[in-house]
Amino acid sequence: MRKSLLTAATLGPLVSVALATCVTPAAAEPVSDSIARDMPGLMAIYRDLHAHPELSYQEVRSAKVMADAARKAGFEVTEKVGKTGIVAVLKNGEGPTVLIRADMDGLPVTEQTGLPFASKERGVSTAGVESGIMHACGHDTHMTAWIETARLMAARKGEWSGTLVMIGQPAEEVGTGATSMLEDGLYTRFAKPDYTLAFHDTPELPSGVVGAAKGWALANVDSVDILVKGVGGHGAYPHTTRDPIVLASAIVMKLQTLASRESDPLDPVVVTVGSFHAGTKHNIISDQAKLELTVRSFSDETRQKLLSGIKRIVQGEAIASGIPEDLMPVVSVKQNYTRSTYNSPEFTEQAISYLQDKMGKDRALLTPPVMGGEDFGEFRRADEDHIKSVIFWVGGSSPEKIAAAKSGGAPLPSLHSPFWAPEADKVVGAGSQALTLTALRLMAR
Repeated sequence: MRKSLLTAATLGPLVSVALATCVTPAAAEPVSDSIARDMPGLMAIYRDLHAHPELSYQEVRSAKVMADAARKAGFEVTEKVGKTGIVAVLKNGEGPTVLIRADMDGLPVTEQTGLPFASKERGVSTAGVESGIMHACGHDTHMTAWIETARLMAARKGEWSGTLVMIGQPAEEVGTGATSMLEDGLYTRFAKPDYTLAFHDTPELPSGVVGAAKGWALANVDSVDILVKGVGGHGAYPHTTRDPIVLASAIVMKLQTLASRESDPLDPVVVTVGSFHAGTKHNIISDQAKLELTVRSFSDETRQKLLSGIKRIVQGEAIASGIPEDLMPVVSVKQNYTRSTYNSPEFTEQAISYLQDKMGKDRALLTPPVMGGEDFGEFRRADEDHIKSVIFWVGGSSPEKIAAAKSGGAPLPSLHSPFWAPEADKVVGAGSQALTLTALRLMAR
């Protein structure tokens, strides 16, 4: 990856001016008006962050942009928490503690949006693969909205009382950044929150629309490898072999019954075989096949049932195929997995209702859960009995593009797509508005 000097000059003149001269809003001014006035400077910051993405645990430059902005707003900032994370604290008298999180890392994706400020960065991921880097999940919008939220909350200290903890989290894309910050003393070195807030952009909602799911919001994400062993040989003499491709194929088909016949239809699960590798030539029966699975669930109990079911099916199919004990398939479950995210139901409903009052009923919605993964849930799981939590969705697609996609036109780019380019001003505006309004309500004097 191209290294950057961590100076104001690095950020470019537009961003330096934006950080230095953003107007501080009057406390009586509506939050939406303050954001609209700040938007030109915020878009300069967004374009800079978009053009300079950094991979997981490499977010040094991004963290500095956020840390500098928080310090200028009056926060006490600690850097290098959980490797590259930052914690910005603003104490303002007695009251609840609210944590607001933004994730910082980009993805090993080569950008194809055609934007004039498209990323040209390259780097090596945690998997050791060299590639382009892109904010294909929209974390640049999250960071920009975080900066605006910090400024707005600092400018409106007369409206709230309590402790505001704002964190820039590394490594969401590899699912370990939240845990890294917690293990580095997030809740012991700094105030433990009563509430945790975040948002994530999405192409599925119209630009500027905020949504949230009550209860389960995002899924457990497990990666499972299955090594199917066999006895190789000539394709013309299959009776002299134990064909691992046939066995692996039977396993793939049987695994689907975990969702269709062993799970409650009202408790969603996903078992997807994303990779099947075996063999080298038309007329050679291989001696092994490899399967790679992604497994999704919500509750910890359902997760364990799925993983146990995978092992049972794999062993059962192997026995039925006559595989000897010393050639039994090996099932490996990756230890680092992303646990599900749960939105506190009553708190979420109250938050959406309040945002409907402030932003309009058509701009704040209750939405269904999704089977994607997000490690934001770890901040609540660290003290489930005490902490209430919500992660919002913020739409980034124009209504026209959504309508066209639904009527058979061009499909919407998904998150992680090299073509994903949200309507950033609307995402940043709605995201910072939702976070600020929710925090002000929770901490109102």
